[in-house]
Amino acid sequence: MKTKSIKEQFKALTNFFERENLDYAVIGAFALYAYGYTRATRDVDFITRSEYQKKIIDYLESLGFETLNRSEGYSNHLHPVGSVRIDLVYIGGETANIVFASTEKKIVLENLELPVVSPEHLIALKLFAVQNDPDRRYKELADIKEILRLTNLDIAAVRALFKKYGMEEYCDEITNGKNKD
Repeated sequence: MKTKSIKEQFKALTNFFERENLDYAVIGAFALYAYGYTRATRDVDFITRSEYQKKIIDYLESLGFETLNRSEGYSNHLHPVGSVRIDLVYIGGETANIVFASTEKKIVLENLELPVVSPEHLIALKLFAVQNDPDRRYKELADIKEILRLTNLDIAAVRALFKKYGMEEYCDEITNGKNKD
C-alpha cells in the first residue's frame, strides 16, 4: 500500500473484515459523521470481536502498519506513509453479540457505506473512554450532546448509561435535567 489516505485505510481494513467474514463496526468521529455530526479527526476507529485481534494485527502489520499500543481490549496502528491512525476496540461475549446485532449500515465517508454502532452504543463507548481517561470528559460529553441532539434517543435510557458508568451529574449537564428520575 503506497499512500495512506483515510479512505484507503478504511477500504484496506474493511475489505479484509468482509473477506474474512469478521464482525466490525465504525465508532468514533466517523460514526458521529454517520449520524450527522462532523468533527475533525486524525484516526479511524473500529470495534470488533476480541477473538479477531491477532488476525487483524497480523494483517495490518503485513501492510506495513506499526502497532503502537496493544492491550486486551484495544490496539492502535500507524503506517509510516501518512498520518492517519487506526484504532481498534475489542469486545467479546454477549456484549459483542448485542453491539453487532444493532449496527446499521450508514455513509461514513464520501460514498463509503459501512456498519456503524447504534447511537446508544456510541454513547456507552464515549462514557467508557471518560471513565478510563477523565481528561477526555469535555470532548466526549460534547460528542454525546450532539448525538442526543441529532437522534431521538430515550433520555431515560441515556440516563441509565450515565448511571452505569457513575456519571449521572454529567448527564444532567448535557440534558439540562430533562426526564430526571
